[in-house]
Amino acid sequence: MTVQPAMPKCWRPETKPHKFCPGCGHGLVLKALGEAIDELGIQDRVVFGCDIGCSLLAWDFFNVDSIQTHHGRTTPVMTGVKRANPDLICIAYMGDGGGYAIGSQHLVNAAARNEKITVILALNTVYAMTGGQMAPTTMPDQKAETAPYGRNVEETGYPTQGPEMVAAITREGAYVARGTTANLKQLKSYIKKALQNQMEGRGFSFVEALSACPTNWRTNAEKTWNFVQKEMPKYFKVGEKKVPGAEEKEGQ
Repeated sequence: MTVQPAMPKCWRPETKPHKFCPGCGHGLVLKALGEAIDELGIQDRVVFGCDIGCSLLAWDFFNVDSIQTHHGRTTPVMTGVKRANPDLICIAYMGDGGGYAIGSQHLVNAAARNEKITVILALNTVYAMTGGQMAPTTMPDQKAETAPYGRNVEETGYPTQGPEMVAAITREGAYVARGTTANLKQLKSYIKKALQNQMEGRGFSFVEALSACPTNWRTNAEKTWNFVQKEMPKYFKVGEKKVPGAEEKEGQ
């Protein structure tokens, strides 16, 4: 008799399908997060906070304690939960609009204070839920609902480089990386490292994930995948930006 392996406690895709648009990258980022939680065995300690926008559709996605916040406030809410109960593993999940626009002040200050939480941000270069308007991360010359001729960097500036910014303002205990839904194995490893960094009490942990939005990009499967896999990394370089202990090892 073949014994089927038990499904992970946190991640149950057969009983909780996601509510995102077909081709959306949020489901992949959340799958990597759910598997990381299960592999680390921390489900009973996790508090998951999600921002308004597309990310709010994940509020009941996992079998963990969850809270949904508004307009970039996920980071300070999870900071408060963590300070009230340091034994919890607090995860703030958001999109690039919530993290880099209205919530940028919270991200910057939490990083500067080295708050011991984990922030995971899905980057799809547009304000997805409200119709695909230009976001802080819309790429140069990329078309958006409010930039029909493409983003003009002379008028609007260049896209936000989130991980690079966070790496520059955090202390040595922080972990900062940028992954992509085009490489889920690597992305999950970054998320696990970010969670482990929080578990060890070292400092702020931040992972950005390059993600897709074919609905607002108006792209088919081939063009969507090409944009995520080839075009986005030209500007948003994938890799670890800050690893605790790396500077000490380099100096040895």
